[in-house]
Amino acid sequence: MAEIRIRNTNERIQGEQNVKQFLESQEVLYEHWNSSKLPVHLQEQFVLTDEQKAEILQTYDEEIRELAGRRGYLTWDLIALSEATPNLPELLKKFEQVHTHTEDEVRAITAGRGIFIIKGTDDVGYFDVELEAGDVISVPEHKPHFFTLMDNKQIVAVRLFIETEGWIAHPFADPAFQKA
Repeated sequence: MAEIRIRNTNERIQGEQNVKQFLESQEVLYEHWNSSKLPVHLQEQFVLTDEQKAEILQTYDEEIRELAGRRGYLTWDLIALSEATPNLPELLKKFEQVHTHTEDEVRAITAGRGIFIIKGTDDVGYFDVELEAGDVISVPEHKPHFFTLMDNKQIVAVRLFIETEGWIAHPFADPAFQKA
């Protein structure tokens, strides 16, 4: 289940309803899919063949299509990252810069853990959303954020897009942002 940490105060928000309510106040969509649907042999698998990726997408096909239909997403794929991913440190450096997009950034976590750092309203400032299997988040277009991995550096996530070529990151310079 997702958990939030407000960076300015170190306050933590836990529990599905509390997380959902807070994220809604920040214009961020949060939902939860049944992570136990994923076959056991894929639940802790972070290096995937094309066939395994297709199996994961098929497992969540109904949820993906429902979300896509409701929110206007036209295409989706699956990303798997782990220590075995070639050039992982360089790839993460690209992710770990505050940026915006001209469409939502959507992740449905099917295995592992990840974290979105999002710029909230002025009274909140930046906050972390720690995600795990079953968590679905959509950061709205033009909202400054970035995504990275947790300490174990393992995640598998469905990504949904409006633009068929995927989203493009636009750097967002913010002197108030601190990496901590």
